[in-house]
Amino acid sequence: MSNEKQTQSEQNQSEVILILDFGSQYTQLLAQRTRENHTFCEIIPCQSSAAEIAARRPIGVILSGGPSSVYEEGAPQVDPEIFELGVPVLGVCYGMQLICQNFGGRVTAASKKEYGRAMLELTEEGQVSALFAGVDACSQVWMSHGDKVDVSPGNFESLASTSSCPYAAFKLKDRPIYGIQFHPEVTHSRQGREIIRNFVVGVCGSHQCWTMANFIAESVDKLRAQIGTQRVICGLSGGVDSAVVAALISRAVGSQLTCICVDNGLMRKNEIESVARVFRENFDVNLIVANARERFLTALKGVTDPQEKRKIIGSTFIDVFSEEAKKIDGAKFLAQGTIYPDVIESGGAKGGQAATIKLHHNVGGLPEDLEFQLVEPLRELFKGDTRRLGLELGLPEELVWRHPFPGPGLAVRCLGEVTEENLAILREVDAIVVEEITKANLYRETSQTFAVLLPINSVGVMGDGRTYAKVVAVRSVSTVDFMTADWSRLPYDVLATISSRIINEVPAVNRVVYDISSKPPATIEWE
Repeated sequence: MSNEKQTQSEQNQSEVILILDFGSQYTQLLAQRTRENHTFCEIIPCQSSAAEIAARRPIGVILSGGPSSVYEEGAPQVDPEIFELGVPVLGVCYGMQLICQNFGGRVTAASKKEYGRAMLELTEEGQVSALFAGVDACSQVWMSHGDKVDVSPGNFESLASTSSCPYAAFKLKDRPIYGIQFHPEVTHSRQGREIIRNFVVGVCGSHQCWTMANFIAESVDKLRAQIGTQRVICGLSGGVDSAVVAALISRAVGSQLTCICVDNGLMRKNEIESVARVFRENFDVNLIVANARERFLTALKGVTDPQEKRKIIGSTFIDVFSEEAKKIDGAKFLAQGTIYPDVIESGGAKGGQAATIKLHHNVGGLPEDLEFQLVEPLRELFKGDTRRLGLELGLPEELVWRHPFPGPGLAVRCLGEVTEENLAILREVDAIVVEEITKANLYRETSQTFAVLLPINSVGVMGDGRTYAKVVAVRSVSTVDFMTADWSRLPYDVLATISSRIINEVPAVNRVVYDISSKPPATIEWE
């Protein structure tokens, strides 16, 4: 490694912003927004000590929001020595209130709670503050709090206010410690990205060295050192994460990589063929496509319970994958597309207050007698980082920007029993939905759009005859982190075209409905 490259690597590692997680549902989004400024950011427990933080040599610290009240018994606290480290600190919502409490201010229950949109008005000090450089004097922000900073001592200066919150933003007069009551990381805060950029670049002084090009260079070096001359196996599912990890490892060790694509018969239309073509034409990898369709369908015969479906598909996949892996002589490593949210949501992250949401197959579903060493080069990346990495590696946009697809595939979008006939109907319907969304330039505007085959029939009329045929639901959501989501307000003419095409081109269907449920209370998938 050259001296220039070593210097770059050291600089990248030193330029980190640490987020102390106090349990906000937006903590991951806050980290993603920080990384958008080409600055590495990591979520750590709110209980982290000042000594632990100092050892990481961060250029800035962010205290996240959270559901607690600072004056409640047992509410999470922050090590006050963090404020003496000499690095900029930004407190968001609950984090702001902790700063206020630590410096002698008072936090009280607001007489009027603020949930949703509010208008932020900058004070004279705010209009010249580095935190609000380029931000309008009056702008929309997103509030979610029941407490407020009620009294601020003389060493604080107010930077902004709302109609019910006189200290919606403040700064310590003698040091770069800021507090904001609103959430700049959500899209409803119109200029929130600018505020985060101002903190990361303007206040913390980031050189914005964390780029995907640099990440590739460093990852390739690490992978070559870890793998050496051994062989690597990677499960290629057709999803973004597995495709990107395969492309990255291919860049590092070339033909030492063997990808196994298990065709379980539960994939979208032409998906297996499409993924196989991309990798065989563009990357130096050995690709095995294991046709196990009949095996999966046989195992699922008569099963209608969604959880039972998932268990059967998961165990059958492991069996098929293991059998194929054993045929590869000298394979020592298993590559996985584990990304940062997988680790956080499975309870294995360095994040603090967030509860375990679900057990991801990449993190907790491996057999205990695993005979391979794991390779997880995307473990510190969010989905947005992974997509940018995929484009940098040369993967086609249609693969990189593909909507998420559940691990059990169409089995959890085919409600009731999974049969070859029902899967064939669902594939055709789903292909029509995606095609029309794409034609209307809405594919990138929505987060996940798909069809669901319902286990009911409906009476209809076609021509002069009565029909009794299948019902399908169309589901489209918009979200940032997939932990919450809102249903997409698709144009009526697009929905009309989708419905007309499905009913005319898929004879087994005579009724189309549109799902207008948000998450929560509904989930994105139906099963």
